[in-house]
Amino acid sequence: MPDASALEEFGLEVEHENHALVTNAGSSAASSNSNSHQFASFSNRKQPISPSKDQLSLLASTNVKYTKLRINATQKRGVLKWSFLVIIIAAIIVFFNIEQEEMIDEAITPEDTEAKPDHKTYHLLRPKIKAQDDVAPVIVDDKREKEDHNELLEQSQPAEDNDPDNNDTEEKNEEITTDEPADNENETVETLEQSAPDEDEHDTIMSEEKPSVEGSFTLDRLKATREAAQNLVSMLENYYNGADQSKNMMLESWLVPWNFDPQTNDTDKILMKDKIVDTMARALVTNDQKEFIIGSIGSSVAAGHDNCNFDSYERQMEQTFGPVWEAAGMELVCQNAGEGGGCGDDFANQVFCIKQNVSPNIDIAHYTWTYFEVGSDNDKVLEARESLVRWAQMLPRQPPVHVFNTFELPGKPYMPADTDAGGTMMEYELARYYAKYGYNAFYMRSGYAKGGYDYTTAFKENELNHFEANHIGDGYHNVTRYGENEEDPNRKASLGVVMRNWHPGPLAFQFVADTFSYLYAKSMLEALDRIEGEINNGKDPLDTWSAKKRKTMLKTSLPKPKVCDPLYCTVDEAPGCINYERPTYGWWGAKVEDPNDNFNPHKGEVQNWELWLDGQEMDYGMGFQNKIKLFFEDRDDKEVCRHLDGCGAISATSKDSGSVVFRLPKQEVGLVVLCGCCGKDIATEMFLNNPDIEIRYNGKLLDPATWDIWPNGKCVRLLKKFGAASAAAATTGHNYLAVKVLENIKEPVRISHLITL
Repeated sequence: MPDASALEEFGLEVEHENHALVTNAGSSAASSNSNSHQFASFSNRKQPISPSKDQLSLLASTNVKYTKLRINATQKRGVLKWSFLVIIIAAIIVFFNIEQEEMIDEAITPEDTEAKPDHKTYHLLRPKIKAQDDVAPVIVDDKREKEDHNELLEQSQPAEDNDPDNNDTEEKNEEITTDEPADNENETVETLEQSAPDEDEHDTIMSEEKPSVEGSFTLDRLKATREAAQNLVSMLENYYNGADQSKNMMLESWLVPWNFDPQTNDTDKILMKDKIVDTMARALVTNDQKEFIIGSIGSSVAAGHDNCNFDSYERQMEQTFGPVWEAAGMELVCQNAGEGGGCGDDFANQVFCIKQNVSPNIDIAHYTWTYFEVGSDNDKVLEARESLVRWAQMLPRQPPVHVFNTFELPGKPYMPADTDAGGTMMEYELARYYAKYGYNAFYMRSGYAKGGYDYTTAFKENELNHFEANHIGDGYHNVTRYGENEEDPNRKASLGVVMRNWHPGPLAFQFVADTFSYLYAKSMLEALDRIEGEINNGKDPLDTWSAKKRKTMLKTSLPKPKVCDPLYCTVDEAPGCINYERPTYGWWGAKVEDPNDNFNPHKGEVQNWELWLDGQEMDYGMGFQNKIKLFFEDRDDKEVCRHLDGCGAISATSKDSGSVVFRLPKQEVGLVVLCGCCGKDIATEMFLNNPDIEIRYNGKLLDPATWDIWPNGKCVRLLKKFGAASAAAATTGHNYLAVKVLENIKEPVRISHLITL
């Protein structure tokens, strides 16, 4: 149905055309009669209208014979009868259509109006589901599935339908709409990158009808989930010698210790716990959410190098915590975006890529770049962490950020043999400052020390260092749980290693996985108690925790930053990033434009850059652990060992490569950063001091004298922000960045990242 403005415009057009016909008729009459009052009295005279020559011609062309219309008194009565009959029939038809619309409305479920990620269509005429299967109307917040990185590599000109920004009205977009227009002109429509609306806005987006029963998370499922979570907690407490020791090792070894005691009066701890409990509750009751996603960004520690990928803490956490989510009818997915140091990345540039390296729909973010923080400027470290915490709150599910550090708590060394990495006391302040958003950091060796084992005596009296390379046993256990029944003695011994070198071994990774699983299981149990309380009080948990009830976060919602640059960390959206390295699970920001696209400002120029990937053998990332290679090389399940990470770039090797043109996403600040591959300090030679390239922004040649190396040595900042002194001018549409190699190119130019904000 057209809206009111469209109807009004149509009515004005009809009125205008009618007036033109009357005017033409009147003019014709005036020209044939000298009486100046004849046209003035036209509307009061009962005489037929004579059509103009043009109108007669038009009627003739449609094979309609024109005659003057004369109706006598008898005909008038007949016409009135027929008119009255037509009106009655029309009223019946309208009433029937209304009944049909009501039937269709009843048949439409919220799932019918959800965006289908595979086909991006709506299915509006499915059979009505039974009452016990009814689901509450919720907004889809899991709006994109994991992107296949191999597909990205095969498509150097990504399709338009992968653009989550939808900010150019002249181009295609994927704004989610229904076939019916909004009744409210001010109604906002959710796009793929928007998070759920504020509580007071949801009625304008989805149906106001209240569900008659709770959502798909029923009491039976609640009980099954609670049993699975309780079993996990009990198993871990038994494994770590009781509830008290488990609490000390896995809850007290954080910057801000976790406290599930309802009598606590520590406001920061209450807020921090409430955030993670809320995260669990929303995932459990939101009907359309089928996965609970933990996304990990970090170094080779996160990747699990010097081990099988299967032994990494993320894979072990899926095995440990996954059954609890299975009981809830969901799947635990741990996205491991950890990578080795060979590509030259570190925390400074990779935090900008949180929305691509892992899914933007993560429920919890893990940060494991702590090895690279050692020796770095503390302010730079804290700036990256704080920025990540703030950007994470701009993602659809507003995930808390949890840090995994292999060392001890800052300023609290206990372990012998130089096992404390230092750090700064500002970390404690930052954790409490962002407690409301769930931010916290776990320190592995502090966890071991808090369990009660006397590592100092073992070291001083027995010269036993449990954290030296390839030591077997952590003082509590000598092998992982899944290694207890291992028959191969070499594999079993390998599964008891605490530290391979600077990388943890399987036994230490098990402790890390257990720590996160223990915390999250206890949080889930409290979430289940709260959900059950709502149900027992006759309330639908969806009214409290569905995705559409999550408050929308804006930059004004966050507190003033302590360390990070407000220009970049006080924004309404997380940065955009295209990252050609592997693996990635989320949305890429900029895209390589089709050379023949009409919007490409360099259409007609040579654009032949190619994708480049380093080759990875099966044993990549296993280091010198030959026993691991030998154990798995002839097994059918050897693929569980393969690591996922690797370097990659879009590359130019000669003048024949020409240009690569990137279409940038919507920019809030005007920041543009290029990173090169591969090495920690490659940006100076490859970009800043390279006379064989030229870079243009919206067709304007950029001056290298205005660039700087930032935020680390592999990246160059081309544009800092929008402004009069910058080539970056604020626009409402897409901007374009073109990198061109000149005839004298001596070395390949390889771009691993393009960061925008």
